Formats: sequence, C-alpha cells, structure tokens
Amino acid sequence: VQLQAYGGGLVQAGGSLRLSCAASGFTFGDYVIGWFRQAPGKEREGVSCISSTGSSSYSADSVKGRFTISSDNAKNTVYLQMNSLKPEDTAVYYCAAYRTYYSNAYYCNDYEYHYWGQGTQVTVSS
Repeated sequence: VQLQAYGGGLVQAGGSLRLSCAASGFTFGDYVIGWFRQAPGKEREGVSCISSTGSSSYSADSVKGRFTISSDNAKNTVYLQMNSLKPEDTAVYYCAAYRTYYSNAYYCNDYEYHYWGQGTQVTVSS
C-alpha cells in the first residue's frame, strides 16, 4: 500500500490549493481515505475524509465551506480542494487510508488509519 500526497506550497491568505493523494498497491474502492494535518506544536487533526464509494464525506468545522474532498476511483486519487485559505491552515498535510467492509461508513479519527503518505507542506502567509 502506497500513498503519495502532493500539491502543497506557499500561498497568500485567501488563495487556493489543491492537494492530491495518489494511491497504489490496493483496491482503491475498498478503502476509506482521509486528509489530516499537523501544525508545529499541535496535535494531528482530521481535516476531511471520504467513504470508500466516494458518496459520503466529512469535513472538520474549521474547514467546512472552504475545503472539499473528492475522489476519482478511475485514477485512484483523492483530492482536497482548499479555498479561502487562512494562516491557521498552515501545516503538513497527510493523506491516509484504512480498509473498510462498509461502503458508506467511515471514520475520520487518525487512529483508525493504517496507511499514511509522506505529507506535503502547506504554508499560508498573511
């Protein structure tokens, strides 16, 4: 199982970025994919997660209305579209996955996730 997150960078407040999580080595439709982030000195938090079918998703209150998670099963890729970025969104963003046997049930707690990508840095300047 491999997850590769990319698309981070430096952006001004109010700007946008799109993160991608490319998955390989497993049957994409059998896994829940989530985006997590960790800022310096802070605990890792779940940002947004999507069910294995792509039909259901969750976003944390801190990003609701600004971030959108989506999946393209044909490309084995999950995206995180981040709009109206704020300095407090600055963090290393990770994508992660876990095997599920329930097509529309999913969790967005990091301890549920068994596979992690390497992280991509997002820096939002004020």
